[in-house]
Amino acid sequence: MTRPFNFSAGPAVMPVEVLEQAAREMLDWNGTGMSVMEMSHRGKAFVSICEQAEADLRELLAVPANFKILFMQGGGLAENAIVPLNLSRGGAVDFVVTGSWSQKSLKEAGKYCATGLAASNEADGHTSIPPATGWRLRHDAAYVHLCSNETIHGVEFHELPDLAALGSQAPLVIDFSSHVASRPVDWSRVGLAFGGAQKNLGPAGLTLVVVREDLLGRALDICPSAFNYRTVADNASMFNTPPTYAIYMAGLTFQWLKRQGGVGAMEQRNIAKAALLYDFIDGSSFYVNKVQPSCRSRMNVPFFLRDESRNVAFLAGAQARGLLQLKGHKSVGGMRASLYNAMPMEGVQALVAYMREFEKEQA
Repeated sequence: MTRPFNFSAGPAVMPVEVLEQAAREMLDWNGTGMSVMEMSHRGKAFVSICEQAEADLRELLAVPANFKILFMQGGGLAENAIVPLNLSRGGAVDFVVTGSWSQKSLKEAGKYCATGLAASNEADGHTSIPPATGWRLRHDAAYVHLCSNETIHGVEFHELPDLAALGSQAPLVIDFSSHVASRPVDWSRVGLAFGGAQKNLGPAGLTLVVVREDLLGRALDICPSAFNYRTVADNASMFNTPPTYAIYMAGLTFQWLKRQGGVGAMEQRNIAKAALLYDFIDGSSFYVNKVQPSCRSRMNVPFFLRDESRNVAFLAGAQARGLLQLKGHKSVGGMRASLYNAMPMEGVQALVAYMREFEKEQA
């Protein structure tokens, strides 16, 4: 079967091998006679699935031993509340706003702590990253929050800031939902990372939290028990019923990533995929990407037709060629191609070929 190329920003394309394995195991996982959907989360079968998934993820992301990996629910939006409930102690928290998702994080956290805007790129339409040397970091901040890849605006931190070098002792919290496992993480600069699985790790339903152990046990009294990181960690993500099937699917994706050579190999592929698309856009007078080249996302490439009256025709032609989900987010318009790990180079090549053809036809 020939499958189309799905450029959705999430839920997103998954590896065919993973989907095929899940289909084979749907009715009977490993001779148990049960689907993973039917298993008790406390039974030996599912516990083994969960433990293997955690071990594989720790290996893939090179997560240090002093960090806990938590499998939770609620997605990135829920973590915008869960993080301040756990880490803020009701005090000061600094935010670096580089797009829609960090704006949402700032607004939500304001319900639980004293938020401060350390830096923002709103003035330039969220197309850059404010230089870290100019960030206004408070000495008493409980943590500093940033979104390391903005899915909507296509801005990515290719290097995480060194807060200690900036004079801040606060831990760095990153929302890495849309580029987790696309490149290595410098854990020496991170206190906590969170992300929904539905963009690069699996289906919707699973939220990944990687948190340094010394940050556990700080939750506000109003924090629900199921969202208390200490409680979740002490119960190996089994305090409440976890998203069992999503964990299973993510675990299959982790194994697929290992077979591809790991995160380092995927990063090189992602660099090549993004370069192919950006180079074509930059060489065209028909399309434009507005993000500064130094901080362009490898995962989410927003672009615009200079004549937007042609948008409908562009999307219709793409659909006819099996190039799906290219319409940009409603808040910014235009187009967006998400190039997650499971998007093969062939998909990007097909997109560029169509964009070239469309430009020629419309000239």
